[in-house]
Amino acid sequence: MRMLVYTYLLGGSDMSRVNQTTIQKQGYNLNIIQTEKYKTNSIVLKMKAPLSKETVSYRALLPQVLQSSTENYPTTTSLRAHLEELYGAALYVNVSKKGEYHIMTFTLEIANEKFLSDSEPLLEKGIELLSEVLLQPHLHQDAFINKEVEQEKRALKQRIQSLNDDKMKYSSIRLVEEMCGDEPYGLEVNGSVELVEQITPDNLYAYYKHAIETDEVDLYIVGDVSEKQAEAICNKYLHLTARKPEQQPYRNIPARDEVKEVKEQQDVQQGKLNIGYRTGIIYGDDKYYALQVFNGIFGGFSHSKLFMQVREKNSLAYYVASRIESHKGLLMVMSGIQSENYVKTLTIIREQMDAMQKGDFSDEIIEQTKAVIENQLLETIDHPVGLVEVLYHNVVAPKKITIDEWINEVQKVKRDEIIAVANQVQLDTIYFLTGTEVPN
Repeated sequence: MRMLVYTYLLGGSDMSRVNQTTIQKQGYNLNIIQTEKYKTNSIVLKMKAPLSKETVSYRALLPQVLQSSTENYPTTTSLRAHLEELYGAALYVNVSKKGEYHIMTFTLEIANEKFLSDSEPLLEKGIELLSEVLLQPHLHQDAFINKEVEQEKRALKQRIQSLNDDKMKYSSIRLVEEMCGDEPYGLEVNGSVELVEQITPDNLYAYYKHAIETDEVDLYIVGDVSEKQAEAICNKYLHLTARKPEQQPYRNIPARDEVKEVKEQQDVQQGKLNIGYRTGIIYGDDKYYALQVFNGIFGGFSHSKLFMQVREKNSLAYYVASRIESHKGLLMVMSGIQSENYVKTLTIIREQMDAMQKGDFSDEIIEQTKAVIENQLLETIDHPVGLVEVLYHNVVAPKKITIDEWINEVQKVKRDEIIAVANQVQLDTIYFLTGTEVPN
């Protein structure tokens, strides 16, 4: 079944009009974004499943094992040599969470053959290789190769443990754990060292087969390509079984009746104050655009209240910002402060939220914030991988919102809508990482 989903303006100096065509194939959706903006073609495959403690570390490890070798390229060296032969193509993987979904992403960036002197079919070779990475793994007796699994397990455990060294990331993770401990979103995206330890070549392969058969799969091809040619290549190489992916509907969990306050003491020079709020608003909701403007004025940008009041005027923070989690309905504030400034900083942050709820902000800052949101969005989609991330919101939601609609809806946001959103935001959890005793 073929379906032209939408046409939108792709940002940049030429503002060239670009089509996204979504074609429903057996087992996956093929998304072709035709544009002359880039001189490379980007092939991005995303696999989505609900977050769960039982699978989180399997999903964190699996893409790393799959990209290390394939049936035809049984060593990392041979696979990387083949990528070099494809005019220095780049293959990389990652895992992320959006709302309460866990997403594995495989990305291949390859030169567009139209700009080369010879006529090597690079698009076909790229899709063939990505399909092989996904569907023809390097196996021994129906299991992954023990040496490769152990090597990637060591690397994954190091990544998990390194979070303790990056206190900014650590404090953000700890806030989510404390705030969403009974919810799937409370899981760290890589799982835990203990869970990784339990993975074997056999049970990882068993999970791989489960994911290949049940995950919601979206393939994006971005570049100056022929839609007909791209579909024909995918028909040739990417064969998946039909499926009904498991969904994880959004649950609007209200803020606690009594704010949770957690203070953790470690040997740190700089305190980390992280604050979590519940908004009850997610991507695709009518209030989502007002939430974006609210966040920009409150703490999202360098002209925001938090930046100007906490950092610039009172010199309390090395950094301070807020962000929204578009598919979970959360607002997070992150700041780095001296521990003795905890009470004063918290007081000023609360005062800025009160000011937002009372409408204490100018029309000029509303317009400035809208302009920055638009510029940020256009800057994100200026890169093909950024464009895919923006479009993938519609898969997670699921919604059908064009980039033009997104920008237009932000521009239409009114003052009273921002105030209404501010009054819907509810404080839930305060987490403070400190090196000294903290005053009450």
